[in-house]
Amino acid sequence: MTPAPQPPDWKDLPARDRLLQTAHALFYRDGIRATGIDRVIAESGVTKVTFYRHFPSKNDLVCAYLEYRHTHWIAWFAAALSRHGGASNEPCQRLAALTATLAEWLGRDDYRGCAFINSVGELGDTVPEVVEIARRHKRDVTDLLATLLPPTPERQQDAQALTLVVDGAIVRMQMGDSLEDVLSSVSRLLGGMAAFKSA
Repeated sequence: MTPAPQPPDWKDLPARDRLLQTAHALFYRDGIRATGIDRVIAESGVTKVTFYRHFPSKNDLVCAYLEYRHTHWIAWFAAALSRHGGASNEPCQRLAALTATLAEWLGRDDYRGCAFINSVGELGDTVPEVVEIARRHKRDVTDLLATLLPPTPERQQDAQALTLVVDGAIVRMQMGDSLEDVLSSVSRLLGGMAAFKSA
């Protein structure tokens, strides 16, 4: 396996940050179960003593990885929605921002699905903290998607439906569907939602 890609200033980071960024790259790309602690230690360039000082167990590292991923991904998602028109006065344009944002993410060369869906799929309920972090992540995604919708009594329910659309797109891409087919289906669903809401 190739080493995890690291940013140019990686060697200047504190040991905990190097461990976290290395784990993030490896866990997301190769999977949590397939990535041993010894590999994270070796690729981050720290000692075992240093590792265990910061992360007493692999589960602690997994939770820290998911928290790190959550913070950075949610910030990116919010910025991408805004950049693609999520704050527009036009309801159709706000929903179209979701399709454009998904195109940006799902089309990346390093796309490996949703880190939170993947983690729960790998670990199930063996690490309850992972399930709770994943649920919180999805709640925050839903709250962001709600900002694309008009302030109606059904807004939160509609946002939950949008979250299901996003999760479906994620899984279909992982199953090998083409980006074009996935985005076409997303656009069709969003168009139907917009038409229903305006009727």
